[in-house]
Amino acid sequence: MAIDNHKRKLLKSSAAALALSPWLTACSSSSLQREEAALVSCSRTANGHFSAVVADNNGYPIYSIPLPERGHGVAISPNGELGVAFARRPGNYMQLFNIETGKSYAITASSPDRYFYGHGVFSSDGMTLYTTEGEKKTSQGIIGVYQLQLRDHKLVKVNEFSGFGIGPHEVIRVDDTTLAIGVGGVHTDGRTPLNLESMQPALVYLSTESGEVVERVGLADHKLSIRHLSQTHDGRVLCGQQYRGEPEDGVPLVAIHQRGGALIPLNAEPEEWLRFNHYIASIAVLGTHVVATSPRGNCYGVWDLETNQLIEIVSLVDASGVVVEQSGVNPPQWHISSGAGKVVNRTESGMVTSHQTNVMWDNHWNRIPLK
Repeated sequence: MAIDNHKRKLLKSSAAALALSPWLTACSSSSLQREEAALVSCSRTANGHFSAVVADNNGYPIYSIPLPERGHGVAISPNGELGVAFARRPGNYMQLFNIETGKSYAITASSPDRYFYGHGVFSSDGMTLYTTEGEKKTSQGIIGVYQLQLRDHKLVKVNEFSGFGIGPHEVIRVDDTTLAIGVGGVHTDGRTPLNLESMQPALVYLSTESGEVVERVGLADHKLSIRHLSQTHDGRVLCGQQYRGEPEDGVPLVAIHQRGGALIPLNAEPEEWLRFNHYIASIAVLGTHVVATSPRGNCYGVWDLETNQLIEIVSLVDASGVVVEQSGVNPPQWHISSGAGKVVNRTESGMVTSHQTNVMWDNHWNRIPLK
């Protein structure tokens, strides 16, 4: 009964958000035009409600999917038809929805002894969803394995992987049989950390076939909690950190990893790292450069991956999501969002355009694949 009661509460909250959402358009009965729908992110509204928003290339909203509580990451199926919005850690739901029609499906509630940790990723065939979860009492990490049932439009848990660490956050698919997981290492009561002196963060690679750890690497400073991930075009993995040490420490917050090697921090001066206020939210690679955002630092940074050197820090209030567009329709570019509604489009050469939207974007953005 605990799960049923919780589902009832989530559905009630979602209905309230639907009634008050300011961007809902008449997209629930007809498919969206593919050239219009480009970006997906979670958001919050001024009246205290939450949504997943589908927007065009400049961040202007097309429609919103009501969420019962604050969302965080969104997983998009490889064909671009389905999305799953995840509750912010420690979260109690994930919401499946149809990107093409705007229709939301059943909410999947967490089991009584689990939290969702804000992120997930689809398998390459789009039929399996891998989610980061944790045990409520211990924060022991879980990768939930869910099968997509197309006939019923729901996600059904079929397996769990565990034994890889405490407090996983973002998970990405590095190939058809391997996941990369940012293991934060922090045991929490709600969002209150309990083990900062003994935390053991790591970048972990996990087999989707066996659930076994195939590689695990850490950083020299155990208070650098590994949180957010991205991948370069040649298969290296970038990770962004949250520093849990002293406020005056200017420590590296972005590192890069080649399989079989060590995690290598990107380069910046201590005072430059302090600009990011100990937190990286989103990372995205375009060509030989990477952009990493920091809502707490109100800025984003640009690094050259040929030298691993920071080349620019740009001020942006509540800098949040970043994603790359390589559609062929527009020049290759980053889309960078702000919790204050600003959207920045930036090319690798540094050409910038910006737009002001009415959306309070959350920490992450996703690009809808073109068919």
